Amino acid sequence: MRYSFRISPAVVLASLAVVSGTLPAFGQVDFSGGWITKIHEDQPVRTAGPEIADYTGLPVNDAARKRGDTWDAQQLEMLERECEPHPSDYGTRGPANMRIWGDMDPFTKGITAWHTELAYMMPLRTIFMDGRPHPSENAPHTWQGYSTGEWEGDILKVTTTHLKEGWVRRNGLPRSENATVIEYYVRHHDVLSLMVDVEDPEYLTEPLVLSSSWVSHSGFPGRMRFLRSLHRDGESLPRRLVEEPKLCIRNTGSNWR
Repeated sequence: MRYSFRISPAVVLASLAVVSGTLPAFGQVDFSGGWITKIHEDQPVRTAGPEIADYTGLPVNDAARKRGDTWDAQQLEMLERECEPHPSDYGTRGPANMRIWGDMDPFTKGITAWHTELAYMMPLRTIFMDGRPHPSENAPHTWQGYSTGEWEGDILKVTTTHLKEGWVRRNGLPRSENATVIEYYVRHHDVLSLMVDVEDPEYLTEPLVLSSSWVSHSGFPGRMRFLRSLHRDGESLPRRLVEEPKLCIRNTGSNWR
């Protein structure tokens, strides 16, 4: 008699964390390079988009539902919102081809900071690896937030605070500026996996867990090439992003150095 077992991704990641937690510090993984996103997880939601008022399976409270029920997609056409980028916690769910590179300490050869750039609107994000604390709660909030990283074996754990208000789905479900986002990056040869834990006391009744993945690709598209590939009929991208890309790109970063 044959038996089959199904193991959830969360269990697998937890097991990896336990095993890799015993590895020495010099087992740190190199995430640098170009990465092409794979949209096979939650594909309908991440491509055509979710239906209005479809909150199935999401741990949202009544305040979040109210925001979602009264959301109007036409607000994205407002001039002041044409350059509004994806926040860092949602950016990996959208058009998320990504480039990663690190800053290396010249003496210890350890990574002092990771940097990421996503394809859509090219937001630049810095993940500090030097043990610095997060700033005061009164410090500025940005689209990319303030991120610090630490190694748990060969898994990179990233904690992000100081995010501007964003969203967890493209049908108006909000994520507040008081949320904390915890990410786990795992590399298996040419596959990069990410598990995201969004903890929001204002709009979520429990942590929201999402996962995404990429495959290594050295031919990561450049900025202008990516913009031209998306701009088909003049309406697929905000006008100012096509005509004045530097103006929009300047608005996407974390502003932290």
